[in-house]
Amino acid sequence: MIKTHSTLLPDVVFETSWEVCNKVGGIYTVLSTRAKTLQEQFHDHLIFIGPDLGQDKDNPLFTEQPKLHADWRKAAAAAGLKVRIGRWNVPGNPVAVLVDFAPFFPEKDEIYGRAWNLFQVDSLHAYGDYDEASMFSYAAGRFAEIVVKHALAGKRVIYQAHEWMSGLGMLFLQHECPEVRTIFTTHATSIGRSIAGNDKLLYAYFDGYNGDQMAAELHMEAKHSIEKQSAHRTHCFTTVSDFTDRECAQLLDKPADVVLPNGFELDFVPKGAAFTNKRRATRKALLNTAGALIGEMLPADTLIISTSGRNDFRCKGFDVYLEAMRQLNERLRDSEQKVLSLIEVPCWLYGPRLDLQERLKAMEKKDNAEFTEALPTPMITHDLYNLNEDRILCLIKDLGLDNRHENNVKVVLVPCYLDGNDGIFNLHYYDVLTANDLTLYPSYYEPWGYTPLESVAFKTPCITTDLSGFGQWVDAELGHSGTLSDGVRVLHRDDSNYYECAAQICDTIQEFLEAPKTTRERMRENAAKFADKAQWSHFVKHYYKAYEVALSK
Repeated sequence: MIKTHSTLLPDVVFETSWEVCNKVGGIYTVLSTRAKTLQEQFHDHLIFIGPDLGQDKDNPLFTEQPKLHADWRKAAAAAGLKVRIGRWNVPGNPVAVLVDFAPFFPEKDEIYGRAWNLFQVDSLHAYGDYDEASMFSYAAGRFAEIVVKHALAGKRVIYQAHEWMSGLGMLFLQHECPEVRTIFTTHATSIGRSIAGNDKLLYAYFDGYNGDQMAAELHMEAKHSIEKQSAHRTHCFTTVSDFTDRECAQLLDKPADVVLPNGFELDFVPKGAAFTNKRRATRKALLNTAGALIGEMLPADTLIISTSGRNDFRCKGFDVYLEAMRQLNERLRDSEQKVLSLIEVPCWLYGPRLDLQERLKAMEKKDNAEFTEALPTPMITHDLYNLNEDRILCLIKDLGLDNRHENNVKVVLVPCYLDGNDGIFNLHYYDVLTANDLTLYPSYYEPWGYTPLESVAFKTPCITTDLSGFGQWVDAELGHSGTLSDGVRVLHRDDSNYYECAAQICDTIQEFLEAPKTTRERMRENAAKFADKAQWSHFVKHYYKAYEVALSK
């Protein structure tokens, strides 16, 4: 049982997100790593609600348990809502409910009309994923409403909705069950992300931006409307960093009631000899795969570095990362040092490369099998539908990072989710993370930044920027800008220092290369200390504060 000084905690907590049992991005990591900590407090009174994206398909992240809350399932079915109830296969194994939202599509116009009349949510200009997310959100809220009325009378109930994709259902639930207290969490404002993603100067003109005006200019009215109304109408509005809180005040006209920084659960990290063995085996696998791709076997002392995250080219700083690789390649022109630079970013995936699979099979049959010629396009491990248009791959080619023999920096795009079944590596992302010597996340727009936090949790020093919530938190913890010797190097980024930032990344990599082994080990130890400070056991108190704020309304 977690001890808390809060005098007002809920009896039941519902949390809903598109990423429950659906590994898409950072919110999945927020919820899945926090589950165990909250489970220790609330046990099975913590219920996650996510989308059922295929009732006839096996979901390895979810185990259905037909007897678990069978009465809830029957009550939902009686109201015309099909759900599956079971466990989310993450530490803590919390209760998870997957809702079938497809039947609500024929009713969407009526639902949107009610949303306008009741909440002034403007869905008129909706497009893209808006309908899918909103019908899921509506179904999730309906399920919570059914359960509250059926089984939770007199209980203190919290319903926490994550991102605009969960806002609509929260608003309807709040209307139908006013006894339920709601928390709305934005992990990044839709307008802030859109401004950054559309190559506009977010920071130089920040104080002059108006959220409603920019929503119209960027054709984001529908998403912005539901996000803004959810922020203003919820009982407790939260976000993930002081950095994003400022953004909410500017673009949503509503500062957060509570800031909920993101933590991590160290149960995901192997210990001692298990970690060492995993690192050794994964490094060998990565170097062999790269060697088969580029036609050049890389030595054991190759520096392995990487970046990763959602495919958000400018926001995640992939452009700066590649410019840094170009500069590093020039600096190492006369060196014998080899660098394997991985870009682990999901793209429009067609499937694993058959030619690379054949080479890897040949290497399995013969341990010393070597190849002297590179495969075509030796900068990517999988085939894409848009191989000639992919923005990352095009920039790799434009910068001359084509893995010629004379290039000491070998850049490889891994355009898939590393879920252990990608057809080339067949490793999980966290396994691959153990093999890295250094990770780079030169973000331009990053409300928190889970990738650097995951990196330090796996004892890998990283480079990030002060335009990420994590980078700002590191600087605040240290009382100065993070350095490589601290385990996290925090670079300054703004609207105009693109090339300078890339050069500083190169400086930091060279500093790492020149450091003796004992110094590198100390960097790894210091990196791990940040992960220890960011454990959910330290950060969960902020959630208790949010519960209390909501329940006090």
